[in-house]
Amino acid sequence: MNHVAISETKLSIEKLTCMVTSPGCGAVASFMGTTRDNFDNKTVVKLEYEAYDEMAKKKMLEVCQEIRSQWKVENIAIEHRIGVVPVAESSIIIAVSSAHRSESLEAVSYAINRLKEVVPIWKKEVYEDETSAWKQNKECSWSEARLENGTNEGTSPLD
Repeated sequence: MNHVAISETKLSIEKLTCMVTSPGCGAVASFMGTTRDNFDNKTVVKLEYEAYDEMAKKKMLEVCQEIRSQWKVENIAIEHRIGVVPVAESSIIIAVSSAHRSESLEAVSYAINRLKEVVPIWKKEVYEDETSAWKQNKECSWSEARLENGTNEGTSPLD
């Protein structure tokens, strides 16, 4: 089972781990990315996410297929929150089940890194002083840092 979702409501790690748990699996690995209260000596009060929902879900499903081509896993669940995500709340949860721990642990690690590279979701940090900044994942294929280094020239968030 592959489950992907974009949600404007609070995410639940319990829901996703229950969703992927299977009697034939001895491992469920998960990752929960939360809003931290600081960045670069600034106090962060919230994050705001925007997404191209249809494309984001398509890319998330592609990541599920990539995982299945590399590891023997049973179930995969990935949910990303959009809109306002307060400090200490989750913006992304990934859960993967497998017969043995190594597959699910490696798959979860791969998933978060790959999602940051290819899924069209954008994040704005809002600071205590009421300023804000759109943040760019250094891993994303359309990152200015990657383009400055001469990699992935001409790519866009929708490639």
